[in-house]
Amino acid sequence: MTLDEIIDLATYPIADADFRATCKATFDETGALSMPGFVREGAIATMRAEGHANEDKVYAKTEQHTVYLSAPDPAYGPNHPRNRMVTSSKGCITDDLIPTESALRILYESDVFQGFLCHVLGEAALYPYADPLSSINLHFARTGQELGWHFDNSSFAITLMVQAPEKGGQFEYVENVRDADAGDMNFDAVGDILDGKTPVKELIAEAGTLVFFRGRNSMHRVAPNEGDRTRMLAVLAYNSEPGVSLSEEARMTFYGRTG
Repeated sequence: MTLDEIIDLATYPIADADFRATCKATFDETGALSMPGFVREGAIATMRAEGHANEDKVYAKTEQHTVYLSAPDPAYGPNHPRNRMVTSSKGCITDDLIPTESALRILYESDVFQGFLCHVLGEAALYPYADPLSSINLHFARTGQELGWHFDNSSFAITLMVQAPEKGGQFEYVENVRDADAGDMNFDAVGDILDGKTPVKELIAEAGTLVFFRGRNSMHRVAPNEGDRTRMLAVLAYNSEPGVSLSEEARMTFYGRTG
């Protein structure tokens, strides 16, 4: 499958300098960039079929975690925003289960696509994970499953909606809640979000939508899937340096295996 058969290049001319500059300006200003219909329906249909074919290999897990994705801090009480627990429940299939000829892998490895990502993200180059599991992940959220409120550890995330849920499962976020680099965790704002006091932005993506998001300082979640259709989301993970692997401990936590 060629890149033109995967991406709607007429709508999204990702090799064009002016188009790249426009996307970068939007992303720099808002920290979020949504591109509906970026991947053509025919390519999305093949990705969806591959996901269903491997559904018996999904590693499913429900866990409690803090918004900061780190262990509770004994300096604070259990009900303090630093230590309050939220629930995440999802399933995942890993990079090694994505076929070599998959449109998803062709997209991930495309030099043109990576060049576009580099320009928008302001990165000199992007590299896959060195371990066999982490570069492309396909996440599954069945009825009632969700991702609880959290901040990302990475500076950016690239996702592609492969199958949208019938109801619920929307991406919700609040921009610029903390300043991780300055050590400002902004517990009061986190508490207000957890208590439902803060208006949130919603991003409802249909199949084929590519999304850029900066989640290191913006708090976000995926609301519970309220329908019968499984939400299927591809996470395209890159690093700014070569040779990076998730630790064996992290791979066991996320995938239930190390390779």
